[in-house]
Amino acid sequence: MTTQDLTAPLAGRIALVAGATRGAGRAMAVELGRAGATVYVTGRTTRERASEVGRHTETIEETAELVTAAGGTGIAVPTDHLDPDQVRALVARIDRERGRLDILVNDLWGGEHLLVGSVFGKKSWETPLEDGLRILELGVRSHVITAALALPLLIRSDGPLHVEVTDGTAVHNRRYRENLYYDLAKNAPIRIAFGLGEELAEYGGTAVAVTPGFLRSEQMLGHFGVTEENWRDAVSLEPDFATAESPAYLARGIAALAADPGRAARWNRRSTSSAELARTYGITDTDGSRPDAWAYFEEVKFSGKEGTPDDYR
Repeated sequence: MTTQDLTAPLAGRIALVAGATRGAGRAMAVELGRAGATVYVTGRTTRERASEVGRHTETIEETAELVTAAGGTGIAVPTDHLDPDQVRALVARIDRERGRLDILVNDLWGGEHLLVGSVFGKKSWETPLEDGLRILELGVRSHVITAALALPLLIRSDGPLHVEVTDGTAVHNRRYRENLYYDLAKNAPIRIAFGLGEELAEYGGTAVAVTPGFLRSEQMLGHFGVTEENWRDAVSLEPDFATAESPAYLARGIAALAADPGRAARWNRRSTSSAELARTYGITDTDGSRPDAWAYFEEVKFSGKEGTPDDYR
């Protein structure tokens, strides 16, 4: 392996991060770029227009600039992944400009604004139907549309990688995720990865579902009224937030997985977490820690084991 291989193991690789406006999607795009990839970044919020999430503070253009600044090539393409024609145009552009796709990250969501009023603390029949169906559109239909239209290009790669991003591991999501619509939206990507892993196997491909832990996304930091610099101030409001991780933590794991020549045997059809990826590839979060929020919830919150959030960093 050459020095360039070590510093840019994804040089020459073409990636699409669908849903890269902010949070884990943005971080994954940046880390794939840092590893040398050309990264198409998509989303609905641009410098001219915000999506229904209602945040003007992060845009796909900014994400693309961060990818390029990190050492890759970032290309912003405004795309509503619920519109098949827009996704077809996106895939046609990647085909025209690059001729193939090596890495597809399906990080589509954008439903946080529906959770507090329509999901948390409500039975499914108390959730307004239109909000419940919108959650399924954002968390399931968008993923299926993107996979269906992008995989014919992805399988041209000599090692296609499809990443489904969700909330919760397969083990954790055996528990009911509080509300029917949310439960379906967050379990579906795990099954999508399992099914596509079966179909990609003959192409030497890998499909894997991944989840961050308690994510310090821009929206979560804003919810608690803190920043990345003083995020621990929020622990007094939510003690479990002590297990929180930066978006870079999962992103570093995905970049390492993408550069792993043995990833198919290790990960295909599986569900994994940022913490498991960190242990596997010897990486840490930005502060040098290895938080494992899912282990904390499984062992301490649900099983009664003695422990504190700091024991899981």
